[in-house]
Amino acid sequence: MEKIKPMLFTSLKGYNKNQFVKDLISGIIVAIIALPLSIALALASGVGPEQGIYTAIVAGFVISFLGGSPVQIAGPTAAFATIVAGIVASQGMSGLATATILAGIILVFMGIFKLGSLIKFIPFTITTGFTSGIALTIVLGQLKDFFGVQYPAGMETIETMEKVEALIAGFDTFNVHAFIVGAVSLAVLIIMPKISEKIPGSLVAVLVGIVMVKVLPLNVDTIGDLYTISSSLPKLVLPDFSLSAIKTALPNAFTIAILAAIESLLSCVVADGMTGTKHRSNTELVAQGAGNVASALFGGIPATGAIARTAANIKNGGKTPIAGIIHAVVLLLVLLVLMPYAGLIPMPTIAAILLMVAYNMSHWRTFVNVIKTAPKNDILVLLATFFLTIVFDLVVAIEVGMVLACVLFMKRMSDETSVVSWKYKEQAVEDDSDSVKQTLMDVPKNIRVYEISGPLFFGAADQIERIELKAYTEYLIVRMRSVPAMDSTAMNSMTSLKDRCEKKGITLILSHVNEQPMKAMKKSGLYKSIGADNFRADISSAINHAKELSESKISQ
Repeated sequence: MEKIKPMLFTSLKGYNKNQFVKDLISGIIVAIIALPLSIALALASGVGPEQGIYTAIVAGFVISFLGGSPVQIAGPTAAFATIVAGIVASQGMSGLATATILAGIILVFMGIFKLGSLIKFIPFTITTGFTSGIALTIVLGQLKDFFGVQYPAGMETIETMEKVEALIAGFDTFNVHAFIVGAVSLAVLIIMPKISEKIPGSLVAVLVGIVMVKVLPLNVDTIGDLYTISSSLPKLVLPDFSLSAIKTALPNAFTIAILAAIESLLSCVVADGMTGTKHRSNTELVAQGAGNVASALFGGIPATGAIARTAANIKNGGKTPIAGIIHAVVLLLVLLVLMPYAGLIPMPTIAAILLMVAYNMSHWRTFVNVIKTAPKNDILVLLATFFLTIVFDLVVAIEVGMVLACVLFMKRMSDETSVVSWKYKEQAVEDDSDSVKQTLMDVPKNIRVYEISGPLFFGAADQIERIELKAYTEYLIVRMRSVPAMDSTAMNSMTSLKDRCEKKGITLILSHVNEQPMKAMKKSGLYKSIGADNFRADISSAINHAKELSESKISQ
């Protein structure tokens, strides 16, 4: 069983000066990448720009220090933007802090109780659906600033569809200056990776946007026009932990916790593939929990592992958690020295950065491929999760998506379960081939054989009721070699079958009962009721047993 041990302590064994230099360089580069992203994601989340920096500093430091991956970089991510914006709009920063701390506590317990592996039970179609849905909600939320549109006064713009309605209603305020700045910034973001991967495209876009607004006669809103910029250190803030506040925040807390677990562990898996290492999933969950608690206590927002920043860390030579810690320290220095200059960044540039983030996280090729190649049930789950994320929110999308996926899975499994009666020789299709003759067993007419295939659970338990008890049947053999498991509903149906057999004077014999069904039968008392002698290891033994009982009955 995996131990909960921070990777930092393992990585420091044999740590040397050369690796420190690589971690230092990588940490500085990742901090430069994280700066505009943290600000942009904070604004998309409905909070001030400094909240994004607080999150990257506090959560980034704690998660690197305690984390289960040597290269994970944590901070605010796009996946949380719409969730956080909704919580802030309805419950304020205090409600967000309460939900984030509760989510952190849930994550810690998930790690302590070794639940890191349970994330694999969330279907790929659900993660793809809500990820693509979040990406589209980010796009729809940023069109306002990209086009310089002003929402009409009095219109609510909390939900995504409300933003779309307000955008359409206010599109007559379209600002061509804002669109020019946004388009140029977006072009820079697209072109820069082709020119150089060493220089962050988001940083270049920010500098180009600032120069355009300062030099050219453009009427464009900047961060400083809309927000008060603070360069002060984050202060400890204790949220409301009354019973009513906890009850209100708990649903959002579970959503944040599940999403943080999925995002962070997915980032760890990607990092493992790039480095050839193996992360400690339960340690990572504990670190994510501690990081989110710390972030909320110091005015930040929810955080998780960021795949793009983690990949950048690896590509620039970062191999230990020291790089992530340096990234947090550099951002702290930036907060103290350069934060006031963040007010110069144009809002269309922020929108362009978020549009690129949304495009990168959308995985639209994967989305299209699933629709083209997946079974209909999986496509239904994908589309339901996708549209519910957009129309309602992530909470509804995950809840409905999981229920729908489970129901469809059970339907699929029940379709795989079958109860088939053996045919007697005279019922078999006439065939002179030796192969058919060899497969036909000599079974007297008073012995009836049924074969069950597939798992017996509540969705398929009714299959047992299809077993017919003929007037001439004296011995019923149920072959269960292809039944891997059965639940209490199926056990109840099997008990009913046994009772039906008793009423008609039929002896029930079970053949090749696997380990889990056998344990369940012994625990329920069915094993004792049927009789140990009527449980046989294989079908030949079961048929011979029935013949012996029949012969013994005749001789009496």
